[in-house]
Amino acid sequence: MRAVTTAQPLDVQPTPLALLLLGRDTDTRSERGVECPGDLPAASDPGLVERARAAKEKLGDKVFVLGHHYQRDEVIQFADVTGDSFKLARDAADRPQAEYIVFCGVHFMAESADILTGDDQRVVLPDLAAGCSMADMATAEQVAECWDVLTEAGVADATVPVSYMNSSADIKAFTGRHGGTICTSSNAKKALEWAFEQGGEDQADKKVLFLPDQHLGRNTAVRDMGFSLDDCVLYNPHKPNGGLTVEQLRAAKMILWRGHCSVHGRFSVESVREVRERVPGVNVLVHPECKHEVVSAADYVGSTEYIIKTLDAAPAGSKWAIGTELNLVQRVANAHPDKEVVFLDKTVCFCSTMNRIDLPHLVWTLESLAAGTLVNQIKVDPETEKFAKLALERMLALP
Repeated sequence: MRAVTTAQPLDVQPTPLALLLLGRDTDTRSERGVECPGDLPAASDPGLVERARAAKEKLGDKVFVLGHHYQRDEVIQFADVTGDSFKLARDAADRPQAEYIVFCGVHFMAESADILTGDDQRVVLPDLAAGCSMADMATAEQVAECWDVLTEAGVADATVPVSYMNSSADIKAFTGRHGGTICTSSNAKKALEWAFEQGGEDQADKKVLFLPDQHLGRNTAVRDMGFSLDDCVLYNPHKPNGGLTVEQLRAAKMILWRGHCSVHGRFSVESVREVRERVPGVNVLVHPECKHEVVSAADYVGSTEYIIKTLDAAPAGSKWAIGTELNLVQRVANAHPDKEVVFLDKTVCFCSTMNRIDLPHLVWTLESLAAGTLVNQIKVDPETEKFAKLALERMLALP
């Protein structure tokens, strides 16, 4: 069964990804059939800040606002906690007294929060169109077909799925059904180590199906675990048998799904070369969702939390070029005026879907909840939740 999204009492459906990629329309609410109470002023109107503050104060302990690091500052200021997807998943599970979990992030994160929180809690996403292009690159039907290919090749029994947090509830449920776990960029190595330990002592033929981000899987396997690039094969869901032969599947240790992050995939080796020429003595720090050649050319590689902690510990006067989402880079730069912090690429690149959560949407959400109207609830169906939760609990149990 598929995860379902409900919007009560409004009939709201997510905007198709193709429309999102064409650019944000200022009238997306009317396009999706949403009639927000009152005409919200532009995000630059200082009245919005006071309205958000007043609604949040009225809700009190009934609401808990989660803010992903890639969110705009205008939204982050109202978050009770901030973090990456791993931290926020834990925070959502550790707040049973909150009636409403307002997730300022993207759709798959809100699904995970709904899976981990209690039945009496309601997870709300301020804009249902805030999706993730990477998560959309792996559908339940495609992954089921992939498993059939592995079964026909005689390697399914030796394969453990490991799915990145940036995946739908359906993919998490598939992972749970087939004995696998979820990971984030913070704990991908631990998740892979766990996966290769499953099934007894004979590990000669053990494999991992890693989805949906090929780059995190490849970088973790090669950089952190000593595998070679030849141990990794790329499964393309748009080609017969994933574009792979039976021999390639049997020889592989890592079967990587052909998916990627549209933001981190923009960084190139040329970006690294250019910034080293432009900023002598610069330290290049990138996220492991970047391409393998970019990771190899960088000085430091790590998750969002790692990036923040590295800058916190860096000496005054040091120079840093950071390859991750621009909202985070700007926030880190502002927090460290004693250091030179620049964006790795010369081209500005925000996460377009993450940025759909803006102050007008947050104000509308909080005011609706304060008025007793539940909007934009994210609800995963029980069957999907059962197996997705199993996979998430395996992740949360990792040391």
